[in-house]
Amino acid sequence: MKKKNVDLSGLSKDYLIKVKNLSKQSKVEGAGIAGDALQEPVPSFISCVNDNLIKGANNTWIVLGRDRPASRLSGYGGKGDTQTGTIDIVVGRMGHEPKDGVFVDPNFETDAARIYISQKTDVDENFKLAAGTIGSSVSLSAIGMKADSIRVIGRQGIKLVTGVDQTNSQGGKISSIQGIELIAGNDSEDIQPVPKGDNLSESLEQLCDNIEAISGIISTFLTSQMDFNATAAIHYHYSPFYGIPTTPSSILVEKGIEVSMKHLNDCMIGLQKFKLKINLYRNNYLRIHGEKYINSRFNKVN
Repeated sequence: MKKKNVDLSGLSKDYLIKVKNLSKQSKVEGAGIAGDALQEPVPSFISCVNDNLIKGANNTWIVLGRDRPASRLSGYGGKGDTQTGTIDIVVGRMGHEPKDGVFVDPNFETDAARIYISQKTDVDENFKLAAGTIGSSVSLSAIGMKADSIRVIGRQGIKLVTGVDQTNSQGGKISSIQGIELIAGNDSEDIQPVPKGDNLSESLEQLCDNIEAISGIISTFLTSQMDFNATAAIHYHYSPFYGIPTTPSSILVEKGIEVSMKHLNDCMIGLQKFKLKINLYRNNYLRIHGEKYINSRFNKVN
């Protein structure tokens, strides 16, 4: 359900009465049009003593402090760890139901949008993310972003790169390269590797070649079988009476013709159609000009 464009339900009753009694001119001046001041419900943030808090108008915040995903006791900042410097950029605390006069902690679930930059944090736990095969990041530097929609836009390309250093931000040795995982629905139960397009195309080409080879073997077999059937259909014996050849069996001749026609119509023509379909498949899926070419013309993975 879409919210109303103007929702003042989170303001105090006293203020709502005050707004109701304002003159029409005053209401227009306080409507926030063209960047004018706009009164709307904004909760109060429970800050720490050491926070450098930048509070903007209309529920916008930048908190420069230490790792803190929830209450002041949360995160590595709440434990008193060093090297936990954090910048928390937030808009829309309390999400779609902000209220005046309410004191709130950071809420990674309900706050409308956030960019969280921390020197040391548990980013996957903070944002309740599936571990995937990479696993969860624990006690490491991280950047987490959350909003209804996120767009990363590059005018000249975008690279997602891992494994560039030998040690992490805590001085630990990085012993293995971790990849990039795309997890829809925050469910990694059925997560699978991304195939390499060129290798996949090559393997399917070889598979098509093998299928065509089998088709050729069947075609050769049918040709030989048809020759044999034709010979068998007119097969005759020599009579014990003066060695005179007997006439071929009428039933065998009739059946031989019938089988040969079936082989020709059902098998040989069917094999030709099958080979044509293989070529159409190749052109459609395995050729770069194909309408349903299986590889992306733009995006690459390793």
